[in-house]
Amino acid sequence: QVQLVESGGGLVQVGGSLRLSCAASGRSFSSYAMGWFRQGTGKEREFVAAISRSARNTHYADSVKDRFIISRDNAENTVYLQMASLKPEDTAVYYCAADFQGIGFKDGVATAAGQYDYWGQGTQVTVSS
Repeated sequence: QVQLVESGGGLVQVGGSLRLSCAASGRSFSSYAMGWFRQGTGKEREFVAAISRSARNTHYADSVKDRFIISRDNAENTVYLQMASLKPEDTAVYYCAADFQGIGFKDGVATAAGQYDYWGQGTQVTVSS
């Protein structure tokens, strides 16, 4: 089992930047593909970005491509989401999620919420215009 705690959210102006962090506790962080999702008020949770266990593979939603970068540090049990050129529509609660991949799994990413086994509590990002 793994526990996830997000941090780094806050209020930022349009065009600004933020870096979210997700610290994982528990065993075998490198056995988990990781992802970020977000949910705006009155909206469904949506995929933002994902990264494979080795960090060799990443995938982004079209809405954040070229603005957000996902990364991970397996030695520190942490995954990051660097966000730049923020827009009002990026306002949401951002969730970190972990997808357990055992021995034999290819080093892939997961983009569907249902593929993830563990979730953090979320961190609010508000982009003001």
